[in-house]
Formats: sequence, structure tokens, C-alpha cells
Amino acid sequence: MKFRTLLLGLSALFVAFNAAFFSVSGLSKLFAGAAFSVIIMASSLELAKLITASYLYNYWDKINKSFRLYLSGAVIILILITSLGIYGFLTSAFQDTFNQFSIKEKQLAFLEQKEKFWSDDVIRYDEELKRISSNISTLSNAKSQSIEVRDTSVVGGVRRTISTSELRISQKRIEVEEENRKGVQSKREVAADSLQSIQIKILDLESMEGVSSELGPLQYLSGLLDRPMDVIINWFILIIIFVFDPLAVALVIAFNNAVMVDRGIVKKEKVIRKRELYDEVPEEDDDSDNEITEEDTFAEADLNKDGIVTEEEERQHYESTAWKNSHNGNPYFTHPWFDWNKKERWINDRDAINYWLNVKGGNRTALSQFKKEYPTDFTKKTY
Repeated sequence: MKFRTLLLGLSALFVAFNAAFFSVSGLSKLFAGAAFSVIIMASSLELAKLITASYLYNYWDKINKSFRLYLSGAVIILILITSLGIYGFLTSAFQDTFNQFSIKEKQLAFLEQKEKFWSDDVIRYDEELKRISSNISTLSNAKSQSIEVRDTSVVGGVRRTISTSELRISQKRIEVEEENRKGVQSKREVAADSLQSIQIKILDLESMEGVSSELGPLQYLSGLLDRPMDVIINWFILIIIFVFDPLAVALVIAFNNAVMVDRGIVKKEKVIRKRELYDEVPEEDDDSDNEITEEDTFAEADLNKDGIVTEEEERQHYESTAWKNSHNGNPYFTHPWFDWNKKERWINDRDAINYWLNVKGGNRTALSQFKKEYPTDFTKKTY
């Protein structure tokens, strides 16, 4: 077996094994109630599918048409079943990852709600502090405002002074606002600390590796194509299953074809093409006026006329008529397939007898036995 054929066989075996593994795993999940039984059943069907595909390729023209139709349908149905199992396996694997992604998304949404809540509180407290600061500033200005009172002891009869009652009222209001500001400031610090804690949690969750890195390409494609992520992954899985198991079956068939070619089974068209390309002319047979070309030999040996000569067909052709032909320029009886047990084919040929005595017989006992059984006159037939 050539290296490329071996490589093709290993590739076919590897792809077929993986397709069977994923299919069996997927089917066992679909029928989890009897997982072990499903595994045994699916494994036997996977093996039978590959063997049936090889059988159909090698014996297509030798089997009954109805049987051929049934086996072809069975292979196609098994390919669909395998694809269904692979689809179930891949969707189940994606669903596990997507569930983790959904949990993370829900956690992020919850934290973002809390972030918004504390962020609104911080903004509200900041506005409250601005209002309090404005009130304190207004009250402080009121303390410094003076009033005019009549006083005949001063020049002009009018004196400017500060109202003690207004001063006391302003001072009390300022004290109240200061207390309010302390309370609001304390609440704002709590809200700010809570907001910062939530923001750190969001940052940690967003930077967490694993699910995000696994679904990152799908998220990108989802945004690029403006389609939900489950639709994108469904397209992707369908593309995989349309290639996976059909490729495994095709590689098995290709391996069978490569093995046949390696055994010397050549299509008639290739022989003709080679002769036309190199302008080859078949060697003439000096012992016969009827020239037997390689193409003629091929056509005669191709019993079922499928363009391929198997070893079985070649042997049948040899046993029927081709045993009379010379072998690589040597006498016909030197062919390795020549049947010496059929003595009627060579008993009247002196060269064949000498060859049988010297090469096939190999001892005096054979020669003595030959002289007893067969005459020495070869001018006439003895059978």
C-alpha cells in the first residue's frame, strides 16, 4: 500500500471515528433514559454504515438492483441519523456555555441596576448639598444686613444697627442647615462607597475570562449580522453537519478506490490516454498475424464492461483464453497463473514438457513417471 493511500485511510478512519463519537454522544443525550443501549445501537449502525458504503462501491454492478436501492437508502438515512446526533451534541454543548453566559449577563444587568440606583442617589445628594450651601450663604448675608433707627443723639437723627431678633433667627437657621448638610454628606459618602463597590464588581465580572472569550466571536458575528446569537450558532452547526459525516463516507469510498488502483486495477480510459499522450505502439507478436494489444486484452478482461478490471475478472479471462498468450515475451507456460494440473494444455508441447521436467518436476521420479504415462511421439495428440 502506498503512503498516500495509507494517509487517506487514516484520515477516513479518523473523521469517521469522530463523526461516530459525536453522533453517539448526541443520541445518548436525546434518549438519556436508555443511554447505554442507545450507545450500543448507534455504534453498530455507524460501523454498518461504513461497511455498507464500501460494499456498495466494490460490488455495485454485481448486486441486485432492489437490494442496491435498499442499501443506498439505508446509508443515506444513517448519514442523516448521524448528522442529527452531531447536531444534538453540538447544540447541547453550546447550550451549556450559553447558560453560563446568560447567568453572567443577568448578573451584569442586576449590578448595573444597583449602579444606577446608587449613582442617582449620589447625584441627588450632590444637588441637596448645593441647595443647603446656597441657603447657608443667603442666611450669612442676612446676618450682615443692617437697619436704620431714629436716634436724636447722632448727627442726622438716624443710626444704622443690626436687628438682634433677625440675627438670632438667622443664626438658628444656619445651625439647622449645617446639621442638614452633615446628614446629607454622610448619606452621600455611603452612596458613593456603595457605587464604587458595585462598579468594581462589574469590572471584575466583565474582565472574567472563560465564557466571554468562548462566545466572543459569536457576539461579534451577532452584532455584525444583526441576528440573535442562537440563530448564528444554528447556521454554524448546520454547516458542520452537512460536511462532517458525508465527508467521512466519501473518504471511505475514496480509500477503497485508492486501494484498487494500488493493486494495479486501471481504468481503460487511462490506458488509452497514456498511449495517445506518448504515441505508444503495441509490440507485434511474431508468432501470430493477429495482433493482440493491451487495449484488446483489457476489453476482453473487462467482463462486466464497467471500465475496471478486477483481479477476479483478470483470472477468469486468463483461465478462459488468455492462458495461451505469451508472458512478457516468454512462452505461455511461464506465466505464474498457468495451471499445470490441466495437462491437456501442454502435454503435446515439447518445450512445455521440458520446462515441466526441469523446473516443475525437479527429480528423476517425475521423469520416470512421465515416461510411463506419456508417449514420446509428439506428432499426434494423446487426448
